[in-house]
Amino acid sequence: MSVLTKEEERKIPVTVLSGYLGAGKTTILNHVLNNREGLKVAVIVNDLSEVNIDAELVRDGGGLSRTDEKLVEMSNGCICCTLRDDLLQEVERLAREKRFDYILIESTGIGEPLPVAQTFTYVDEEQGIDLSQLTRLDCMVTVVDAYHFWQDFNTRETLRDRNQDAGEGDTRGVVHLLTDQVEFCDVLIINKCDMVSEDELEKLETALRGLQPRARIIRTSHGIVDPKDILNTHLFDFEEASRSAGWIQELQKDHHTPETEEYGISSFVYLRKIPFHPERLLRWLGSWPKEVVRSKGIMWVATRNSMAISFSQAGVSRQLSPAGLWVAALTAEEKRLYFGSEHDFPKSPDWDDEWGDRVTKLVMIGVGLDREKITRSLDEALLTEAEMRSNWRLFNDPLPKFQ
Repeated sequence: MSVLTKEEERKIPVTVLSGYLGAGKTTILNHVLNNREGLKVAVIVNDLSEVNIDAELVRDGGGLSRTDEKLVEMSNGCICCTLRDDLLQEVERLAREKRFDYILIESTGIGEPLPVAQTFTYVDEEQGIDLSQLTRLDCMVTVVDAYHFWQDFNTRETLRDRNQDAGEGDTRGVVHLLTDQVEFCDVLIINKCDMVSEDELEKLETALRGLQPRARIIRTSHGIVDPKDILNTHLFDFEEASRSAGWIQELQKDHHTPETEEYGISSFVYLRKIPFHPERLLRWLGSWPKEVVRSKGIMWVATRNSMAISFSQAGVSRQLSPAGLWVAALTAEEKRLYFGSEHDFPKSPDWDDEWGDRVTKLVMIGVGLDREKITRSLDEALLTEAEMRSNWRLFNDPLPKFQ
């Protein structure tokens, strides 16, 4: 938590509520509005559809004064993408009115919190708006539905499959949206706790702590939370929030101490300077260890020796995508172009004279992980000593082709 200067204290604080559709954001918002101890509040409610149902619920909730306060509806789009410019203008206008103590924003259920947070931290040169001079982003809150979380986390469906996509180019999976919302927040509210058992709650809280170890976790039912838990918390720090996801924290550790942590979470980094055989890697991905909740990192595959491959897993979803060329694969001319020198350029901690920066580095986060078993199974997908000396281009490669 950062210490605020007098200048920062004069800025109007902002709390943003995110969370998947049906998690209970509007119920929480109405409860806070009815229990905020005299704060004059402006509320922005974002809804993807043309009819802003959530705004109607807030209006009917009786928590806003119809004379002293303001409810702004932002409909038919998402404030993290298509309505971002509108959000800038609305927040600037509300802040310049200087008659509100607080701004509360409820994002649409398919919105990602990171782009919304960025809106408050940079100057929009096109519109000439700098919200960081007028507002102080106080807290990013993500609401999780305790009853439906595992069903949504373990689905292969996309938002389009559920008719919830933001537009023609929106190909996001439901699980990846959930993960984005959980991994970027200051406070995690587990709502609808009355609908699941204590054992299920413990399992859920354990998984969420693995995904986002920095966040304060609050259990609630029917959206009843103490307003002090999400208003004027002084919790938000963009740099901390950007690197607070569990997989990032694991990668940044200087060394790993095997854990049977307080909450039953374990995590480790798998690091090897030997490439995967593409066929054996695909077989390994097809027999994914169920205890791994989240995995992310970079892979070196023998048949794609010039290209780093990005890997991301959450729930049952596993994605491979190109992550760019290895530095060691660049020509002398390309190194001079990118770094100004053929020989003098930044080298990664994993650099060696033979293979350069080529490496597999994967973070595994889960509950009850058998680290040795997972490591052994991954090692079996690497090239053998004989294969290392053979022609890698001759290996059959059934992995997805990239553009």
